[in-house]
Amino acid sequence: MTRAQAASEEETPLQLFWINFSQSWLAVFGLAVFCLIILAAIFAPWLSPQNPYDLAQLNILDSRLPPGSLSSEGHVHWLGTDDQGRDLYSAILYGLRISLGVGVGSAFIALIIGCTLGLIAAYAGGRTDSAVMRIVDLQLSFPSILVALMILAFLGKGVMNVLLALVIVEWAYYARVVRATALVERDREYMEAAASLALPRWRIIFRHLLPNCVPPMIVIATQQVARAIALEATLSYLGLGVPITEPSLGLLIANGYQYMLSGRYWVSVYPGVALLVTIIALNLVGDQLRDVLNPRHLK
Repeated sequence: MTRAQAASEEETPLQLFWINFSQSWLAVFGLAVFCLIILAAIFAPWLSPQNPYDLAQLNILDSRLPPGSLSSEGHVHWLGTDDQGRDLYSAILYGLRISLGVGVGSAFIALIIGCTLGLIAAYAGGRTDSAVMRIVDLQLSFPSILVALMILAFLGKGVMNVLLALVIVEWAYYARVVRATALVERDREYMEAAASLALPRWRIIFRHLLPNCVPPMIVIATQQVARAIALEATLSYLGLGVPITEPSLGLLIANGYQYMLSGRYWVSVYPGVALLVTIIALNLVGDQLRDVLNPRHLK
């Protein structure tokens, strides 16, 4: 046995995963950018020169200042200000908190619901499988944006309402993917061995079947987070998302759209760039995860 072979056998699964993942510099770059975005959103109160939600810190005389301008109090607005005098740099950081919170939160809750129903449908089969998949097919037959608009038109604006709407339109994707993977794993030898030991069904499903469905779950979760962020921005842009007192990136873009033709591009463009960079970074990571976690590449 050569040294290279011995070294490869000593590598842990996590090390092998990182070696395969780091083969794409674009994916590594996307992961680094997304981590920076998360850190910027978490530490927004310390990184921002002002709190855009605090009316006492806003001055209407500083509205729509171009990038690099000085405020009436002598502060530099590096990205300019919006129509309410909010520092755009601060507004973007706080907007990232809402966009990421809604996107990651909705994807996590939808993952739990979708994966649970997908696993139960695949393992139980029969009428249970047919009933769950008919609901999934019905859900996926409508455009996600249309379903979300209908839900928010009934529930009204609000962060929690947007979160609920995104969960409702996302869970079916997880259910379908997990069910397809679980159907393949259900007939494996280890599943037959677990069933022959008369183990409880819940233990067979969540202890033996679930771990083998994790790779596709990770891939689709990454893609669904990016999709949820974009969908939330669209809903907020249309005026049915988060309220104006808690602006997300989509609402910031909508607030600045009316000033585009007057030359005040920064009010809408910079939040749009932040949204675009976030979604691209997530998609780069998701594309590489799809290749790395492909069952044909797993050892």
